[in-house]
Amino acid sequence: MGTADLAVDVLLALGVATELLCVAGVLAMRTTLDRLHYAAACTTVPAFLILAAVLVREHLTSGGIQAIAAVALLFLLNPAIVIATARAAHGADNPGFDA
Repeated sequence: MGTADLAVDVLLALGVATELLCVAGVLAMRTTLDRLHYAAACTTVPAFLILAAVLVREHLTSGGIQAIAAVALLFLLNPAIVIATARAAHGADNPGFDA
């Protein structure tokens, strides 16, 4: 087992651990907006750790570039999805609210 393989294993383990932490936060929170906060966190640090593992293994081949594109889209589009979901949840909780 080489150094690169060890780095990939560590990065993947950290990515999975942080993803599980986000899921535990979603399960532990009481309000919809608190749960949404932890669900949004799933697309930040864990995704970049997985991306780093892919780049260590694949470098800048087509697989590595596709992983960069996927994580970039996830990171850039997630705030819009979170805001839309929060507005919808807030509007559902407050029937007279115009989102």
